[in-house]
Amino acid sequence: MQYRTLGRTGVQVSSLALGAMNFGRIGRTTQDEATALVDAALEAGVNVIDTADMYGDGESEEMVGKAIAGRREDIVLATKAGMPMGAERNHQGSSRRWLVTELDSSLRRLGVDHVDLYQIHRWDPRTGDEETLSVLTDLQRAGKIRYFGSSTFPAHRIVQAQWAAREHHLSRYVTEQPSYSVLQRGIETHVLPVTEEYGLGVLVWSPLASGWLSGAIREGREITGNRAAFMPQRFDTTVPANRARLDAVERLAGVADEAGLTMIQLALGFVTAHPAVTSALIGPRTLDHLRSHLAAADTVLSADVLDAVDAIVAPGTDLAPDEKHDTPPALLDPSLRRR
Repeated sequence: MQYRTLGRTGVQVSSLALGAMNFGRIGRTTQDEATALVDAALEAGVNVIDTADMYGDGESEEMVGKAIAGRREDIVLATKAGMPMGAERNHQGSSRRWLVTELDSSLRRLGVDHVDLYQIHRWDPRTGDEETLSVLTDLQRAGKIRYFGSSTFPAHRIVQAQWAAREHHLSRYVTEQPSYSVLQRGIETHVLPVTEEYGLGVLVWSPLASGWLSGAIREGREITGNRAAFMPQRFDTTVPANRARLDAVERLAGVADEAGLTMIQLALGFVTAHPAVTSALIGPRTLDHLRSHLAAADTVLSADVLDAVDAIVAPGTDLAPDEKHDTPPALLDPSLRRR
């Protein structure tokens, strides 16, 4: 396992981090299975576990809490808040009212008195940066969180938040958690240059592109699995964007074969090769999945392999732009760009 410094915090973290989204109902994972995944990951040298309040409506946090009981101090524990937690309109976002309440709920579910990294799950356009940074700073000073970060923020919002922290003499976001993979490279254009400029740690999610880069999706094979059943439109190969992804996967498989790598090793080795990336989040549902991911822990791609990847998916290119989560709202809602 490789270890890197998380931004400018001084905290050493593993280059692969265990994402717990599949713990519980989302991945149909039992407590025993989740605990076995945590056991195996820690034994392999993973020291970061990342979850969120909204994963299974809190179920993931509860399962993580039980799995780490008795070894909390060996783990860099991260969770997130901001996405809707039920139908109540104020049970979401990044207001002081909600974050104070929801952090206490997360700590209770996790069975801990603090988390190492508390992340705002998505940028909340209804709440000002000063409001959010102020409450996060207060929670940090109270000892309930050690650091805080953002997740899937557009580049301009990352910059704005850094400016607001300085302007109002508040603590700042020290990490960003964006989506990044061989097939979705758009963050190389704006987000990663900004995180490098401000010295942010970067924990990337979906490095296997929702399974497209797992090795299971190939030309002529039926696409099955949880995500394909849950989001069939993202795997319908009659859709041009999905066709482009499948064509790229076939070419990438050839690169992996020639280099003696699995597709997972190629995919994880690619994202962790970028100098701005600290860790890649893996989200296994089974021990077999975890083992295939851990096999990439020490993968270092040669310049020739990285050049071959660039020739298939150009730097800064998103093959499925409609699936981006950091698109400015005005690009999605015509009323916001018309008087």
